[in-house]
Amino acid sequence: MEAKDQVLQAMREIGAPVNAGKIAEVTGLDRKVVDKAFDALKKEGAIVSPVRCKWKPAK
Repeated sequence: MEAKDQVLQAMREIGAPVNAGKIAEVTGLDRKVVDKAFDALKKEGAIVSPVRCKWKPAK
């Protein structure tokens, strides 16, 4: 499973806006890997930020 997929999956399971640190903690991925996945997901429009520094899947 790709890091982006793991990040999105974890976000859906948590069900609330989260930051990269929480995703790294939950998935066990390295924080740098999570940051890169966040960047890619932002560019794709797959995640949105309802609150500063927190992200959630875009429907």
